[in-house]
Amino acid sequence: MNLARMAALVVLAPCFAVAGVQARTTADAKAPSDAQIAGIVVAANQGGIDAGRLARSRGNSKDVRRFADQMVREHTAVNQRANTLAKKLSVKPQDTEASRRLKAAGRDKQEQLRGIRGAEFDRAYVDHEIAHHEQVLDALDNVLIPGARNAELKELLQKVRPAVAEHLERAKMLQAMLD
Repeated sequence: MNLARMAALVVLAPCFAVAGVQARTTADAKAPSDAQIAGIVVAANQGGIDAGRLARSRGNSKDVRRFADQMVREHTAVNQRANTLAKKLSVKPQDTEASRRLKAAGRDKQEQLRGIRGAEFDRAYVDHEIAHHEQVLDALDNVLIPGARNAELKELLQKVRPAVAEHLERAKMLQAMLD
């Protein structure tokens, strides 16, 4: 997988998780606008960056710390790419209920993870990453890709999907190693 594709995955993955929550709680709502999708992406990525930074410093396992480092690098790169695309398209990321929920969920997860250490921390972080990436895939398939109106945004989301699936599989392999 090339770096640009991985970067796009990282930036968009967190946003998808938030959108996935929104899709399940407001099934009859209309698809988010491109500005709302951008806002979800930015919020989701920041949550991934924050969780990864915490795991880099608190992770017990070398493999968990390495995975967390990868998540921080890739989410940061994707966030940069998403912001560049938003500027190019003259789209200002719009805060929505979904992005606000994503930010709140990120703060809650940070607080929960700060309260644990060692192998318990590793398992909780990896479990979170699995759930997060499952939500992202659901959001990509059911909300974000079908809802994107701009062709470049839709293309970016479609290119990111395989990377999200790869992250999910890596997290599951890591989980199996921890058990």
